[in-house]
Amino acid sequence: MTKIPTENNEVSLKEIIDTCKEWYTLLISKWKVIVLSGLIGATLGLAYSFTKKPIYTASLSFALEDNKSGGGLGSALGLASSLGLDINGGGGSIFSGTNLAELLKSRSMVEQTLLMPVPASNGKMISLAELYIKNSGWREKWKDDPKYASVLFLPNSNRKHFTRVHDSILGVMYKNLSKSALTVEQKDKKIAIVTIDMKSGDELFSKYFAEALARKVSDFYISTKSKKARMNMEILERQTDSIRRELNAAITGVAVANDNTFSLNPALNVRRTPSVRKQVDVQANTAILTELVKQTELAKVTLRRETPLIQVIDSPILPLDKKSFGKIKGIILGGFLGGFLSSLFLIIRLVFKHLV
Repeated sequence: MTKIPTENNEVSLKEIIDTCKEWYTLLISKWKVIVLSGLIGATLGLAYSFTKKPIYTASLSFALEDNKSGGGLGSALGLASSLGLDINGGGGSIFSGTNLAELLKSRSMVEQTLLMPVPASNGKMISLAELYIKNSGWREKWKDDPKYASVLFLPNSNRKHFTRVHDSILGVMYKNLSKSALTVEQKDKKIAIVTIDMKSGDELFSKYFAEALARKVSDFYISTKSKKARMNMEILERQTDSIRRELNAAITGVAVANDNTFSLNPALNVRRTPSVRKQVDVQANTAILTELVKQTELAKVTLRRETPLIQVIDSPILPLDKKSFGKIKGIILGGFLGGFLSSLFLIIRLVFKHLV
């Protein structure tokens, strides 16, 4: 059988060394070009360091109250539950773990935060959305566009009255903030401490946004977690007021019936029936009112237990942590990239010549 010859594609060590020597010789011969490219890159890096705005990071950490804890109050509520009194409010586990992080970064919370008022440089109050537009220079770009020139985001504006243009602008803001500017993390699942980091090119915007977001989520948390307890308390208060009115009316009825039977012949018992009925109403309403008052007070305890929800531990303090692209870093990085890219271009051109 005839053996078919095959082409040997293996590269020997000698060929690799020769190739490296050829590249080295090329780079040495073109050192002026490489150095010039490095100088150009260093100049561009220096220019970039002047144009690159510093990034300010505002960090805010807060502790989330756990309903399962509460010392003596929790024990008292547990005892009340064992007696058949359902006084637990709570809104479930929506604010636990990763759910809270997703809530803080949700579009609804971010957009509501952007509409919150903050003090401007001229002493007036503006929304965070307007401050973001000002820092981004969007107003200058919108001057010649009537579609966007008249768009305003007033503090605490009603979201329902916004147009499609308002929604699109808020959508762009949300994407920009949630993509890289806003980070929320819970470093340890066993510790209910959440940290909000807000990064932007404006120091005040970073600080205001982190604080406003914490307040907005706190308000939402309060209204959600204490909703059942508040509804229960309001119902009990209405029932208590209603029974109290009935009791007062029954007491008045007893007095009227007694007046009508004053000096009545003891043998005429039928005439005393309305007074007896009113006395029964008084006793029944008194018992009901006593129980409702007890239930109302327990409901108030539950509502107070649910209300203190978020406690800020560390809030952003000026001056904020600042990260800027340094001039020395720009010169070194730009010079290295310029020299490296020029060297790579020379080597690729040499390899292409050999192939051709």
